[in-house]
Amino acid sequence: MTTAPLPSIRVLIVDDHTMVRRGLAAFLKSFDDLELAGEAADGPEAILRCAQVNPDVVLMDLVLPEMSGADATRAIRRQFPDMQVLALTSFKEEELVRDVLQAGAIGYLLKDISAEDLADAIRAAHAGRTTLASEAAQALVRASGRGRAVGHDLTERERAVLALLVEGLNNTQIAEKLFVSPSTIKSHVSNILSKMGAASRTEAASLALRHGLID
Repeated sequence: MTTAPLPSIRVLIVDDHTMVRRGLAAFLKSFDDLELAGEAADGPEAILRCAQVNPDVVLMDLVLPEMSGADATRAIRRQFPDMQVLALTSFKEEELVRDVLQAGAIGYLLKDISAEDLADAIRAAHAGRTTLASEAAQALVRASGRGRAVGHDLTERERAVLALLVEGLNNTQIAEKLFVSPSTIKSHVSNILSKMGAASRTEAASLALRHGLID
């Protein structure tokens, strides 16, 4: 008794470059479990084609005429929540990564990805699993780090040192105030500059005042 083949994963290709769409269409044909559901050259056409051909996964370029790939992704996910969108682009800017993932894309891939890896990413998307290009993951980490409040990870003692630093005291004077050695204060100041991303004591003091770290 033979086992019936699993149904193919239907893929819609969205890209404004004809040659890119043709290349991706040819790529899909080389995998038995992947099927070309249709193509679109811009965001509005992609939304229309989703309604017409009901793909499982949408390969979405991000820089498109008419509307951005992130906006098209948001509209598709709103209207067709069962469809998964994979961003496939040449760009790795943090803003693009953040915007399309916030819009509902399940993954972010760069166009230099290998055929096997792209096929695996499509299968993962269909199964509800995320795939991120390493460059996209790094961009998210950098953006996340910058999104945290300045000074959020300062210890209580570091905040006390920072307050005296803002008053203009040097390490020896701060040490006398806090009853510790100047070398201990030097270590605290070094940690403060590192955690705040400041290049100098003056910049640290400015950031502390700007972000309300000092009462």
